[in-house]
Amino acid sequence: MSISSALGPDARDAALAAMSGVSGEAELDVLVVGGGIVGAGVALDAVTRGLNTGLLEQRDLASGTSSRSSKLVHGGLRYLEMLDFGLVREALQERGLLLTRLAPHLVRPVPFLYPLTHRGWERPYVGAGLALYDGMAMLGKSEMGVPRHRHLTRKGVARIAPDFKTETIVGAIQYYDCQVDDARLVLTLARSAAGHGAYVATRTRVLGFLREGERVVGVRARDLETSRDFEVRARVVVNAAGVWTDEIQELVGGRGALHVQASKGIHLVVPRDRIRSESGFIVRTEKSVLFVIPWGRHWIIGTTDTDWNLDKAHPAASRADIDYVLDHVNAILREPLDHEDVEGVYAGLRPLLSGESEPTSKISREHTVVTPVSGLVMIAGGKLTTYRVMAKDAVDAAAHSLKSTVSMTVRDSITDRVPLLGAEGYETRANQRVLLARRSGLHVARIDHLLGRYGGLVDDLLDLVQERRVLALPLEGAEDYLAAEVVYAVTHEGARHLDDVLTRRTRISIETFDRGVGAAPGVARLMAAELGWDAARTAEEVDHYLRRVEAERQSQLKLTDQEADEARVQVPDIV
Repeated sequence: MSISSALGPDARDAALAAMSGVSGEAELDVLVVGGGIVGAGVALDAVTRGLNTGLLEQRDLASGTSSRSSKLVHGGLRYLEMLDFGLVREALQERGLLLTRLAPHLVRPVPFLYPLTHRGWERPYVGAGLALYDGMAMLGKSEMGVPRHRHLTRKGVARIAPDFKTETIVGAIQYYDCQVDDARLVLTLARSAAGHGAYVATRTRVLGFLREGERVVGVRARDLETSRDFEVRARVVVNAAGVWTDEIQELVGGRGALHVQASKGIHLVVPRDRIRSESGFIVRTEKSVLFVIPWGRHWIIGTTDTDWNLDKAHPAASRADIDYVLDHVNAILREPLDHEDVEGVYAGLRPLLSGESEPTSKISREHTVVTPVSGLVMIAGGKLTTYRVMAKDAVDAAAHSLKSTVSMTVRDSITDRVPLLGAEGYETRANQRVLLARRSGLHVARIDHLLGRYGGLVDDLLDLVQERRVLALPLEGAEDYLAAEVVYAVTHEGARHLDDVLTRRTRISIETFDRGVGAAPGVARLMAAELGWDAARTAEEVDHYLRRVEAERQSQLKLTDQEADEARVQVPDIV
């Protein structure tokens, strides 16, 4: 039997039918709650061990923290200074795996300058740390995959980064980490899990847990698209809800097993030509570090690290947050940036494990797995880079529960050698980029763009373009993307609303000065043709998106978190 990895509308309907027992499917072995990086990783780990697996997400894949990170796959230099060697070594090993084996089409090396401001002691001190960083990466299970660090004089920095204010430094060290489109990584994980037989359904909210005695045996859920309530029975439920962990715990009465503190981090996106540099930067701040990260034709600049206790679905960036980032980046730039240079702003919440009254910038990024009641596994903490290890640990806990309750023996994790969808064939297609351009009639730069987003699946997009030549046109108002990518987002990538395409399947909402307002009508029309929307529904989707953008703009003018949150929550998710 051939299993499709496509997450189109029909696949969602089939997944819901299977999970609710309508199609005669037996109860699940593992049900995952949460469609972020960890939840998608758990689904892939479980299904590749032979477990009958399902995943429910109340909004869109990666709609929370997992689409709003710094988009780095990295070991974490600052954790090295905290002497958290185990976390750094683990993260560097995962970085190597992702770059060289699991997702070479999505993860790519990116250079950073670490400026030195003190003569004498600082260069050997930082150099020793980066030598250790590289050494840990080389000792991993896979190739290091990135160049080693190198020392630069002040003149060397000026050549690489003409806009860096070199009079404030004595030199720098250049080192490499990696970056990824975080939302696309989550989507690829979910599609990979579906391709191996997992059921994936978004826009489905868990309302409560099914119990037999003290044991959890499934969930009560609601399809938010139809308002239909149903039950999903599962031998083990894995909660991977990130910053919503405490809320899920309350549903089962297991409050107190884990406590997750949400820490807000905001990022600014500015055009690449605003900062002349061939390299990114990492600079210490009084609370954390500031990253200036190359991102295609843009820079991503961040981040902040502040406690957040307001709306978790749509954390808001305030004027104070934006000023903080601008002030810190302008301290190192010859030509300062101002608010008019900012194309996009996004805010995300880190799910930090908390047990003490310490500032969020000091809380560990380690993860924890607990089983508060029989049949329920909860995982929280961690970081994007180590999602695979977190998923493995969660499924190990689920396997222990299955063994003790139903005498089921579960195989060990194999995800360290299961390439993600699009990895296969990527290298070949990358070598054929000129040939693909000639055959498709697209510019080579377009082929490169598609390869970096879809990898070996580039053929799917090129087939669409071949069948419907109009889909080869760039989107009006967002020329970096093709119309074919919108259609594919609906038919294969689970996009159900305009938000899904403009903010996660593409990054139009943060990569254009109008935040995607100009592109919205055209994108909605393309989606309408695939999803069967009538004119009223199409207009509603566009109107909602425009109101959402305006609410975000208003929130970014407010001075406090409270005021920013009040402005942003005026436009909740579309249902």
